[in-house]
Amino acid sequence: MASKKVLIVYAHQSSGSFNSAAKDAAVEALTAKGCTVEVSDLYAMKFKATATAEDITGEVKNADHFCYGEETKLAWEAGTLTADITEEQRKLTEADLVIFQFPMYWFTVPAIMKGWMDRVLTLGFAFTHEKRYSQGIFKDKKAMLSFTTGSQESMFSADGINGDMNVTLWPLQNGILHYCGFQVLAPQIFWAPSHVPSEARGTMLEGWRTRMQGLLGENPLAFTPLDCFDGEKGYQLKPEVHEKHAAKEFGLTVGTHLGKALPPNNQMKAGV
Repeated sequence: MASKKVLIVYAHQSSGSFNSAAKDAAVEALTAKGCTVEVSDLYAMKFKATATAEDITGEVKNADHFCYGEETKLAWEAGTLTADITEEQRKLTEADLVIFQFPMYWFTVPAIMKGWMDRVLTLGFAFTHEKRYSQGIFKDKKAMLSFTTGSQESMFSADGINGDMNVTLWPLQNGILHYCGFQVLAPQIFWAPSHVPSEARGTMLEGWRTRMQGLLGENPLAFTPLDCFDGEKGYQLKPEVHEKHAAKEFGLTVGTHLGKALPPNNQMKAGV
């Protein structure tokens, strides 16, 4: 792990929060392992969450019909994105591992963190039509979610009221992280820390510190490679892949389930 660079994108308003303690534990443990750790504290930075034309310092190509994706691609190429975006892109370019630390809001990331994703992961910089998923721009980097929930673990089960957490995580882990090519490590989920005794919270943090010792050596979650899909036929799964999987009990992934039962813990544990 020595000399590896880690970026922690952190979204919580309070330095007294469990999320802050989880962030601090990661900084301490990874620094002790010889990593260089940078933290983007989004609330402290007053990071802008909205993706607008103000993110471009120069002229836009088409002000009458402003297309954020296309305009920021041109601005990235021209070096005319605003300083807050280019600084985060620098951190991301240098990082070997990115950890997103946040409290789950409405089954996803807080708005300020979604804004970081919307504004920093620009077309051209983070993905192109050709370079995405398993052939993505960040395929040599690792990323992971580390978050707290308000609900207890049983509520996020396959027969719980919130539904399967693996399903909840698919849009974030497949649709954002893996889409940009990241090798996605299993999430670190702190279940309902506000509803357990302080000793239990301490145990949660100790488990996180222990995981840090081998974090960068972990195998990533499994996603179906891009070349299993036919780009000339609407990126449908190729017939030979379908046939190979026909007799299996479970689908390929949470999203590409083929109408079968979801593979258990597909978005929560590596090697399944």
